Amino acid sequence: MKLRFTKIAIFLAALVPLGRLGWKALHDGLGANPIEVITHSTGDWTLILILTTLTITPLRRITRQYWLIGVRRMIGLFAFFYGSLHFTTYIWLDKFFDLHEMFKDIAKRPFITVGFTAFVLLIPLALTSTAGWIRRLGGKNWQRLHRLIYLTGILGVIHYIWLVKADLRKPLEYALALSILLLYRIVMWVAELRKNAAVPARPRTSAEPTEA
Repeated sequence: MKLRFTKIAIFLAALVPLGRLGWKALHDGLGANPIEVITHSTGDWTLILILTTLTITPLRRITRQYWLIGVRRMIGLFAFFYGSLHFTTYIWLDKFFDLHEMFKDIAKRPFITVGFTAFVLLIPLALTSTAGWIRRLGGKNWQRLHRLIYLTGILGVIHYIWLVKADLRKPLEYALALSILLLYRIVMWVAELRKNAAVPARPRTSAEPTEA
């Protein structure tokens, strides 16, 4: 029951940024450059939700609130949703579906290339987020695939830094948060390796086959 209400609350909260954009659009509140406002807002929320997704695992381990894993998929799907809005704003409102202009942008402007790559990497993560895909891929293969979220986060931060160029405060805040989350995972990975190395190997019986 707790998880159910939490999911409802997260679902509604994740729609608030979109609702605010809609409200501003209806009341001429997007300023002189509405496309830029929409682009930046959807991009910000994509990164925020990616970082929130990456926060679930350490938060679950530290607080021992294991039910948190149940909301990670929803947050990840909302990250993809806002990433899709961010990309759609670019190809529709900015480029008007001009493929020639888009490919020129991707080739000539590195921050577009990096951002496009980050979005493409989100697609297989969103498509394989269901329990059915976890069964099809197998737990370990699914986990390996979903480690792409780390690369997506890194590319997203680089995209933002290269886009802004001047006032780097916000993208550097995202970079710091991402660095802490990745460092935590590296520390846990090293600790796990040491723990496994410290466990003495079980002696092999004569009935067990040797390695080839």
